[in-house]
Amino acid sequence: MNVVTLCLFLLLAVVASSIVSRILPSALPRPLVQIGLGALIGLFAGVRVELDPELFFLLLVPPLLFLDGWRIPKDELFRDSRAILGLALGLVFLTVLGVGLFIHWLIPAMPVAVAFALAAIVSPTDPIAVGAVAQKVSIPKRMMHILEGESLLNDASGLVCLRFAIAAALSGTFSLGSAISTFAWMALAGVAIGVGVTWAIVRGKAAFAERFGDDTGSNILVSLLIPFGAYLIAEHVHASGVLAAAASGIAMTFAGGGVSLGAATRIRRRAVWDMLQFTLNGVIFVLLGEQFPDLLARARATIQTTGHSSMWWLLLYVAAITAALGMLRYTWVWVSLRFTLLRARRRGADAGSPPRRIVGAMSVAGARGAITLAGALTLPMAMGDGTPFPTRDLAILLASGVILSSLAIASLGLPLLLRGLHLPHDEGAVDERDRARIKGAKAAIAEIERVQHRMAEEQGDADRPTEIAARIMDQYRERIDSIAGDADDRTRQAQETRLERQLRLAGIRAERDAIFALARERAISITLAEQLGRELDLADARLTRLGI
Repeated sequence: MNVVTLCLFLLLAVVASSIVSRILPSALPRPLVQIGLGALIGLFAGVRVELDPELFFLLLVPPLLFLDGWRIPKDELFRDSRAILGLALGLVFLTVLGVGLFIHWLIPAMPVAVAFALAAIVSPTDPIAVGAVAQKVSIPKRMMHILEGESLLNDASGLVCLRFAIAAALSGTFSLGSAISTFAWMALAGVAIGVGVTWAIVRGKAAFAERFGDDTGSNILVSLLIPFGAYLIAEHVHASGVLAAAASGIAMTFAGGGVSLGAATRIRRRAVWDMLQFTLNGVIFVLLGEQFPDLLARARATIQTTGHSSMWWLLLYVAAITAALGMLRYTWVWVSLRFTLLRARRRGADAGSPPRRIVGAMSVAGARGAITLAGALTLPMAMGDGTPFPTRDLAILLASGVILSSLAIASLGLPLLLRGLHLPHDEGAVDERDRARIKGAKAAIAEIERVQHRMAEEQGDADRPTEIAARIMDQYRERIDSIAGDADDRTRQAQETRLERQLRLAGIRAERDAIFALARERAISITLAEQLGRELDLADARLTRLGI
């Protein structure tokens, strides 16, 4: 009962965090509110969650990484692959080396191997934390795509570095060749397993549905099970489970592209995943907060291992490590952007110096989160001879401090750096979207004409189908004309479309209120009201999404 009660408290805290973050006048992001509520649960609930890192990774991380990989724009991911790989691989390895040496210099009581392990723990950014911070900050789309791609891929490189740092601490030896080969196996095998599992399951499910039929529930359940299957298989063969989960999400876009699913299935599947994302994101940060009271209770004894007794030293260490991470990230981003501009200049493009505000925003946006704490908790309790693992509690405390400080810096720094920043629109993306809309409208007109002729032949009456088809095709032709027109016409058309959307939304919402008012007055049945309400909700959601 204690475990069930605690789970209910965690879910209640997730709901409360959404309410509190909206009530607060400041732009305090939801993750910090959830961490605070989790700390209150840890102080007053009377029960503790023993956070098993392996169970934590299995239950919470794969579905979120899968969803991030599924929904991230693929063209942008491949377009910016050079920048993403530079951050996910080069910056992580440089951070492990540079920050590891810095931590050992800063805290001589911490062995070199443990310092490298701590650097590996705090090196990867967290996609869950980055996405949560972005909910209250308007981040430019391309920057957000790079941050999401980086945080999807750098977990594997950080965890591989952590594995070898722990092995070096336990054995006292390190092999560079073995590290490189192991990293290659974990990365390549993880990606291959993620793609293979997704492709096999989706295609197999589609072949079964074509022969025996299908239903909405099984399609949704299969999509929920795919990331767990990819993660478990990859971990079983000692590959990267987190990378397999992310790769399976990316592959889901391509594997499911040719599979026929009904609109109702897609809508319900998206709703289920939205709910799961909201719940798991919240539970992760509440669990982080729930761990902090116990960590702080051991803080004074832990800090004494460094030869100090004041708690202020702990804050100094956290601030110094966070500053070192920020400076190294700023330097890497500036140099990378500088090389990008130099390549653009060689191609004849007009390229100046790297914008400082963009570089600063990319630097402070590297928030750490749940994966950092879970990595810290994977540090072994004891050495091979049974003696306690040196400075383990101190490493966990410092990692927790880096999580809090990076989230706070991202939450406060990003709005200041991005305020009033206007980036040029991606004209190529606009043109591509217009071409797709025109192509789709022309295909719709051709299909309507074909169906119209078939109906006329079957019914023997051509007038009625022709009249209805002409009315529908006129709407598609108006869309083509509005897209293909000149700038003034397109501006006027956009204003009219926006006004029409607002009027339609007002009408739909008033219609829904009137229908449910009839149901409350018992003039119609509640079942009918809910059915009509679902139809109006779909229309409302479509128009609202078009207005984003």
